[in-house]
Amino acid sequence: MRIGTPKEIKNHEYRVGLTPAGVRELVAHGHEVLIETKAGLGIGIADEAYVAAGARIVPTAAEVFAKAQMIVKVKEPQPSECAMLREDQLLFTYLHLAPDPEQARGLLQSGCTAIAYETVTDERGGLPLLAPMSEVAGRMSIQAGAHAMEKAAGGNGVLLGGVPGVPAAEVVIIGGGVVGYNAARIAIGMGARVTILDRSLPRLNWLDSVFENRATTLYSTRDAVETCVHRADLIIGAVLVPGAAAPKLVTRDMLRSIRNGVVMVDVAIDQGGCFETSRPTTHQDPTYVIDGIVHYCVANMPGGVARTSTFALTNATLPHVIALADKGWRQALLDDPHLRNGLNVHRGRITHQAVADALGHAYTPATDVLRT
Repeated sequence: MRIGTPKEIKNHEYRVGLTPAGVRELVAHGHEVLIETKAGLGIGIADEAYVAAGARIVPTAAEVFAKAQMIVKVKEPQPSECAMLREDQLLFTYLHLAPDPEQARGLLQSGCTAIAYETVTDERGGLPLLAPMSEVAGRMSIQAGAHAMEKAAGGNGVLLGGVPGVPAAEVVIIGGGVVGYNAARIAIGMGARVTILDRSLPRLNWLDSVFENRATTLYSTRDAVETCVHRADLIIGAVLVPGAAAPKLVTRDMLRSIRNGVVMVDVAIDQGGCFETSRPTTHQDPTYVIDGIVHYCVANMPGGVARTSTFALTNATLPHVIALADKGWRQALLDDPHLRNGLNVHRGRITHQAVADALGHAYTPATDVLRT
C-alpha cells in the first residue's frame, strides 16, 4: 500500500502522523511511504531522516493526497484537505466529528473511508489511541492553568502551591478519567488542594486509593459541581463521552458564583467542551474572558509539546497503521472489532452511533458496511 503523511496545517500544530521509525516498519512490510517535505520539521525531524528510513519526500500536500491510498495524520482534516480526499481513499487520524458538522459534510462529500483515533477501543473498554494525548493534555492543563492564573495573564494572582503561611490554590477537576487523573497528578505534585468529581464509583474508589487522601473525591452531581466551582481557583473540564458531544456541566448561570480571575481549562473542547461558555481557541490566542472568568480552550493542547506528543501518539497508532496497510481496511476491521469501532465515515455514511446522534445524521452500522 502507498501511505502518505502531509504536514499538519492547523494553527500551531507541529505534530506529525508518522516518525522515521514508523516509516522504517512500514517499508519493512513492503509498503511505500510518502512524506510531505518539512512535515516533521516542527519537532526536529528533517526530511533526510525520513529518506534514510525509506520514505519518499514529496513537495506538496496535494501530491500526498493525490498519490496515497491511506492518509495518516494527527489532527482532523481542514477544509482544504477534505477537498483533496477521494472515494477510494482511507483516512486515519483524529476526527472529533460530533461538534464539527462542517468537517462531517466535507468527509461525507468526499466519499472517503475515515477511521478516527478517538473511537478505537481496546478489550478493557478503553480508548488506546486517545489515551496518550489525554495523558499529555491532562498534565498540560495544570501548567497552562497555572500560567493563566498569573495576574499579568488575566488571572487571580494565586500561586498553585501557595507558600508557608498562605493557602495553596483550590483545583477542581470535573471528570476522573485519563485526563482528570493526569491533571490531578500534576496539581498534587505542585502542592495544590485538589478535588476530583466523577460519576463512576469504581473510578472514585480507584482514585482515592491511588492518591491516598491527597485528593478529595466526590460523586458528580449538579449540586456538587456548583459547590466546588464556587470555591475553586482553577477548574479543569476533563469529561469524555466517546464519540459524542461533551455534556455542559458548568453552565453560564454557575459563572455568577465564581470569583473574578478564576481560570477554567476545558480539555473537552475537541468534543464541543463541557463548559457552556467554551469556544475553541488556539495556542496563538489561548484565552478569553467571560463574566470575569478566564477561559482556556485550546483545541489541540498536546500540539504545544509536539515532540513528546508525536512519539507518544505514534507508539500507539503504528500497530494499527501496519494492520490497515497489510490487510486493507476492510479485512483489518473484520479481524479487529476494536479497530472497527474507529470507523466513523464510509462513502457518504456515518458509521458511528454517537457521532450520528450528535450530528443528527442517519446511522449505518460498521458491520453493514463491511458486508457490502
